[in-house]
Amino acid sequence: MGAMIEGTQEQVHEAARRARTAAAALAPLSRQAKDAALHAIADALVAHAAEIVRANAADVTRAREAGTSAAMIDRLSLTEERIAAIAAAAREIAALPDPVGETVRGYTLPNGLELRQVRVPLGVVGIIYEGRPNVTVDAAALTLKSGNAVLLRGSSSAHESNVALVAAMRDALRRTDLPADAVQLVPGVGRESVKHLMRARGLVDVLIPRGGASLINSVVEESTVPVIETGVGNCHVYVDADADLDTAVDILVNSKVQRPSVCNAAESFLVHARVADAFLPRALAALRDKGVTVHGDARVRSYDPAVVPATEDDFSAEYLSLDISAAVVDSLEDAVGHISRYGSSHTEAIVTTSQRAARRFVALVDSAAVMINASTRFTDGEEFGFGAEIGISTQKLHARGPMALPELTSTKYVVTGEGHLKGA
Repeated sequence: MGAMIEGTQEQVHEAARRARTAAAALAPLSRQAKDAALHAIADALVAHAAEIVRANAADVTRAREAGTSAAMIDRLSLTEERIAAIAAAAREIAALPDPVGETVRGYTLPNGLELRQVRVPLGVVGIIYEGRPNVTVDAAALTLKSGNAVLLRGSSSAHESNVALVAAMRDALRRTDLPADAVQLVPGVGRESVKHLMRARGLVDVLIPRGGASLINSVVEESTVPVIETGVGNCHVYVDADADLDTAVDILVNSKVQRPSVCNAAESFLVHARVADAFLPRALAALRDKGVTVHGDARVRSYDPAVVPATEDDFSAEYLSLDISAAVVDSLEDAVGHISRYGSSHTEAIVTTSQRAARRFVALVDSAAVMINASTRFTDGEEFGFGAEIGISTQKLHARGPMALPELTSTKYVVTGEGHLKGA
């Protein structure tokens, strides 16, 4: 057993070393070279669609035999139409501006030195993710466009699909100026291979976990490689004392129902006591009409016997389903206190006609995005005008909010002089 673990570690580390070599070759390449590679990848995915679908069928069969839910099987499944859409997404990433080499700031110092801070690739990016095999291509395309090599570790449930997708991408890269080792699957399907990736400090520059809370927490707690947290969203809608109630009902329903299985869907709503009598009967009826189960505190339950008693776990939950928790609060500050206690620092929304209340909420809430009179569903790279994203960062260091191409870079300072020497 020990020899097997050591073998897995060496395989993972060897893949990481190849990725470092590829990253060094990739970093100075032009936008034209990277875009050509992305188009080649898109063409290869379409050309190999039939064999990718066959590989995916093996994953789907195994998932059905394991009793996997219909919703999860749908997320796992690939068709030739879905592969064409994945290829189109790669082409869309090719059309985005290249962040590498962009000057973040620059000026001439009083001593005549010219100073520029420019964007550079992170290097080797490890991505640990669950479920959907389309993430395999999205992650590879985003990291390549930003000049990085990527180590992909998808879930075992999609292993055959991921092997086929990565094989098609690597085959495409061999016909371009980009090194094939810029895109690799992490060797192994067991827990040990994930562990060795998380411990490959010095070989891997950053890890990005994409998935549920348990996956993200495991990577954050166990990794020695720097981690960018993404994805977990216990998002709130706060209906202020000065809210327009028609607007509030519409925003609440849209935030919860428009697509409940994603991280920017609302999982909780809070209502100021002053408008509870007018708002809650309408809101509860609107949510019920959409099939939403409300888990409420005693004050919310007093308006509708169908409301389920809320527990501490309910207020902390990222349901990703047609469920939502709810509470009545006595002030904006109480709403912020509730969000601070139970939220995940993803997205919070306030519905109000008061500029003062909006400013106060924005100042007090500590989250990656704050919406004023808008649905939480807008926290997204595409919606923000950034193009594709790798995920939503809920932490504060390096990147926060939608992680688009610029967030997949670091910076370096370039200082140009004319024989400048430092004096005493």
